Amino acid sequence: MAAGERAEEPLAELSHYVVARPIYSEAGFQEENERRLPLPPTLRERAQAACRCSRKRAFQITRSFLPVLEWLPNYRVKEWLLSDVISGVSTGLVATLQGLAYALLVAVPVGYGLYSAFFPILTYFFLGTSRHISVGPFPVVSLMVGSVVLSMAPDDNFLIDGSNATGTNGTGTLIDTESRDAQRVLIASTLTFLVGILQVIFGVLQIGFIVRYLADPLVGGFTTAAAFQVLVSQLKIVLNVSTKNYNGVLSIIYTLIETFEKISTTNIADLTAGLLTIFVCMVVKEINDRFKHKIPIPIPIEVIVTIVATGISYAADLEKKYNAGIVKSIPRGFLPPEPPDVSLFSQMMAASFSIAIVAYAIAVSVGKVYATKYDYAIDGNQEFIAFGFSNIFSGAFSCFVATTALSRTAVQESTGGKTQVAGIISAGIVLISIVALGKLLEPLQKSVLAAVVIANLKGMFMQVFDVPRLWRQNRVDAMIWVFTCVASIILGLDLGLLAGLLFGLLTVVLRVQFPSWGGFGNIPGTDIYKKVKDYKNVIEPEGVKILKFSSPIFYANIDGLKSSLKSTVGFDAVKVYNKRLKALRKIQKLIKKGKLKATKNGIISEPGISNEAFETDEEPEDNQDLQVPTKEVEIQVDWNSELPVKVNIPKVPIHSLILDFGAVTFLDIVAVRSIKTIIREFERIDVRVYFASYQDSLISQLERSAFFDDTVRKDIFFLTVHDAVLYIRNQMTYSDNQDPIFEKISLMQESKEPIEFTETSRPDDELDVQEEAMRRLAS
Repeated sequence: MAAGERAEEPLAELSHYVVARPIYSEAGFQEENERRLPLPPTLRERAQAACRCSRKRAFQITRSFLPVLEWLPNYRVKEWLLSDVISGVSTGLVATLQGLAYALLVAVPVGYGLYSAFFPILTYFFLGTSRHISVGPFPVVSLMVGSVVLSMAPDDNFLIDGSNATGTNGTGTLIDTESRDAQRVLIASTLTFLVGILQVIFGVLQIGFIVRYLADPLVGGFTTAAAFQVLVSQLKIVLNVSTKNYNGVLSIIYTLIETFEKISTTNIADLTAGLLTIFVCMVVKEINDRFKHKIPIPIPIEVIVTIVATGISYAADLEKKYNAGIVKSIPRGFLPPEPPDVSLFSQMMAASFSIAIVAYAIAVSVGKVYATKYDYAIDGNQEFIAFGFSNIFSGAFSCFVATTALSRTAVQESTGGKTQVAGIISAGIVLISIVALGKLLEPLQKSVLAAVVIANLKGMFMQVFDVPRLWRQNRVDAMIWVFTCVASIILGLDLGLLAGLLFGLLTVVLRVQFPSWGGFGNIPGTDIYKKVKDYKNVIEPEGVKILKFSSPIFYANIDGLKSSLKSTVGFDAVKVYNKRLKALRKIQKLIKKGKLKATKNGIISEPGISNEAFETDEEPEDNQDLQVPTKEVEIQVDWNSELPVKVNIPKVPIHSLILDFGAVTFLDIVAVRSIKTIIREFERIDVRVYFASYQDSLISQLERSAFFDDTVRKDIFFLTVHDAVLYIRNQMTYSDNQDPIFEKISLMQESKEPIEFTETSRPDDELDVQEEAMRRLAS
């Protein structure tokens, strides 16, 4: 037992701490502890460091630009190769099908989707830092590209006479589909090239941080809205209903209205194939999800459904017998590279910026998930460069913008993929489809491809269930989610993303403009200070108010600081000052008329004389300093006692105010000037202002802003709130011992003899106005 007691004694000692040190103001602390000023490197030193080169540094730069040089030499052939081969084959089959399907979203012939699933992988293999993402088309990004394509090359631009027609839009108007498709491919590839250029620029300028402004709630709402846009765009393909290609604000509403207006023209064969595909894919995907620990390789249901649907369509000749919409033509081999149409850059610049950011954000978000899981790092700026060069390269080969697809990446990872070797093998499978197998897919119904796209949207639609959780955790985040989703549906994806981003930034501004604040008090026996309204045993130091303002202070929230000050101290310092000036003026008039008598013990009314000062206070308020005439004396007044004049003066129950700046990270010049004004306003009503718990950077800012002078010195800044409170207690104890006469209303002369004031004929303009008495408000 004794041993047990001895073991507990150190723990009891460690549960308390006792510190004995001086009370530190900023000036005192700096006097004892000299600050070490960093010496910034000169321009010459910076230039030398930037231009210095060695073999080691050259290798580091090369390895950072080509991450493949870091992981490929360490590739474990025996352990990883088989897994990468299996993963690459599985991912390649899915990528082939998704490439065809997502081409429908871009409004280009489906064969170009195969190119988009092949070329980006070749460059990302060398430049990318993620080992697990599957690079290629993604429905949200594809739809954003498609919206640009449809806006710049609508069907109405390709109307022709019946004699030259190669297609129809279903409304009787003939369209030159060959010219239209060629123009749309050119627009999509040019947009891809421009997106790649922007991404490379972002990477070189090291602004990968820009994706941080795309908060998770914003991305969730945006991708859910995009999923809804994708669903509506594919619905008409599942129904095989021909509608106009709407784009821009309310385009989704117009598409839905026209689709349901023409729903009577639905092709039953396409509808049946589409619904069956959606049902089968979703059921098997659910099985894959629930039994992923028992199934070594997820069932590639999209590939199976596609093979079966192609066989049925070919055997039953659905195109001729039921007028089903089929793929018809998939080009074999590759097209020669073509330069972009630079003249189109100006028309697509705004859209390309949003597409570049969204594509990058999606890829990096997915990549970070698997990087965390497998314990390696993702370089955000290098990812910008990797996807930028991938899009520039693939844009030359008639591709559309590449990022990564969640479902395809999940297949690559879950089937055992270890590195981007799996990505190269998946590209090989797509290559085989382009060169040899593309012709076999020509009988495939487009409704099956559209159904595959819709089936892959389940994960995005499930994000709707995040909203109740967000509302419970943080209502602002929930509002960002809902606003971005609704805006993206109504305004379109590009404007919706911009609106959601601006709304998110607005919430940040509002939270900074109206931050949390509160009056703090001390927990007895400690140096801990907490909000008075949050804890029962917190006590405010007598005559001291402590305000903590939890935000940077700048031009937008300086009024909030002033308002919180008034609420904390319980009065308006400017109003108190003006009221006191008015009272002094009335007292001086009464003294001048002989209605009040001044002695060393105070100012009193003459016996038998009615005090006219007790008239109703009807004088207008103003914020201008009033000159208070005195007769070569200084009036000292206890403003919290009863005065001989009827002026409503708010009581000032405090002598000190402490501003806790522990949560203030920066001040702008407006804030610095306003804080200096606040100090002056409180000090002229005998309330000293102190600052505590500030950061060192704040002192540097104040020094640069010429904040300190003869009246505002560093000795009003204290390292902690407790330092300030102890300093104030010491000062008040010393002051009470030295000068108790301040408790009374008194009129003093140097001679200290009582005097009596009577009316005099001395002109008012000869009265001696003591500015010091006015400035100190007869303190």
